[in-house]
Amino acid sequence: MISLTPRAAQQVRTMHAGLNAPTKRLRVFVESGGCSGFQYGMSFDEQKEGDAAIESEGVGILVDPTSLAYLQGSAIDFDDGLHGKGFEIKNPNAQSTCGCGKSFG
Repeated sequence: MISLTPRAAQQVRTMHAGLNAPTKRLRVFVESGGCSGFQYGMSFDEQKEGDAAIESEGVGILVDPTSLAYLQGSAIDFDDGLHGKGFEIKNPNAQSTCGCGKSFG
């Protein structure tokens, strides 16, 4: 599964509240690109056929089947400190990552 830290969940709830779209959930996905071959993406979206619907820290998460294979076991954190990177995905399946933390191989 995919999990959110309490900090990440709070940030997602804050962002979702500003959308005025109560049926949309956090979508986490993987796409081609980035410096290491794949990059992470997140958006708010409606559930589509075939999506895995997960809940972590009270936040609904959607993941398409292809992305789920890459993201299984990942944890999403949020760092808003002085040098914070924003959302950061800690992926145990990534064989390599780049310095920006947004792509993996």
